[in-house]
Amino acid sequence: MTDRWTLKGKKALITGGTRGIGRAIVDEFLRFGAEVFIVARDEDRISRLIQQWRKAGHRVEGLAADVSQPDDRQLIFDAISQLWGHLDILINNAGTNIRKQAVAYDEQEYRFLLEVNMHQVWDMCRKAYPLLKSSGGGCVVNVTSVAGLTHVSSGPPYAMAKAAVIQLTRNLAVEWAADNIRVNTVAPWYIRTPLTEPVLNRPDYLERVLARTPMGRVGEPEEVAAAVTFLCLPAASYITGQCLAVDGGFMIYGF
Repeated sequence: MTDRWTLKGKKALITGGTRGIGRAIVDEFLRFGAEVFIVARDEDRISRLIQQWRKAGHRVEGLAADVSQPDDRQLIFDAISQLWGHLDILINNAGTNIRKQAVAYDEQEYRFLLEVNMHQVWDMCRKAYPLLKSSGGGCVVNVTSVAGLTHVSSGPPYAMAKAAVIQLTRNLAVEWAADNIRVNTVAPWYIRTPLTEPVLNRPDYLERVLARTPMGRVGEPEEVAAAVTFLCLPAASYITGQCLAVDGGFMIYGF
């Protein structure tokens, strides 16, 4: 039974792994015994965190890279291929947002949001495929948002991108099942992270969020990390193509 509830021996690539939800996912994976390769843009922060994790006895590698840049994405997988030669788990967590009304975006902002939140996920999955296949039982979890499922005042480009990744997840789950690769997505509602601080620090907006959340609070990064980790465990071996909302009941709250 214990073998079904461990990531010991698994090799995982986690993007956006130094802050917020990504940092929590890395912490959880390490507690479950995985060997982790983190990617983020801040080289100094990566180095500091890797030192901390290694001092605690964990096996962690990392690379400063911007997943929105095609050349950087290739560097990531070149490093993974050289380091491990295969990959058990891919967590596409990196993303960002610019909150505006639809007509307020300029073309550069629109294209930037689609690149960061959608196009890079597509490319990361495709580049990871041969490494996941060679593992004999790969797993992908894409961190999306309830914004991809319903309107949450996030701005249309972000919502469009997250909705697209949810559908990408479903398609890849079907295509890659024959290769024993599972693909799922986790869709958080408001989680207390640096990305959401600007809006959650507005009392009027926070009141609106809590009023639509049956559990009456925002989520914590560790609660999303737990869902992501579960979907990667051997215990979840028959789960693929699913979108798991981590939302305190928001998505099922009617009148």
